[in-house]
Amino acid sequence: MNTETDNAGTHRENIRPGLVVDVILKKDQTTGKLTRGVIRDILTNSSVHPRGIKVRLSNGQVGRVRTIPKQSSGRPVM
Repeated sequence: MNTETDNAGTHRENIRPGLVVDVILKKDQTTGKLTRGVIRDILTNSSVHPRGIKVRLSNGQVGRVRTIPKQSSGRPVM
């Protein structure tokens, strides 16, 4: 799996339910504020999206994946 520096959020193959990600919500696009959450649903059907794969988080918020945070071990957070 790609890391957060590889634009992992733009490739659907890196995204799956249960994964912890940082997304940018529609309301935060102008500020760039990131929101961390757990993916519940993948909403983008295409395999690649230049602005990030759109997901629904477990709390119901919808945003585009910007990064997949890494644990201190260097592996993505599951």
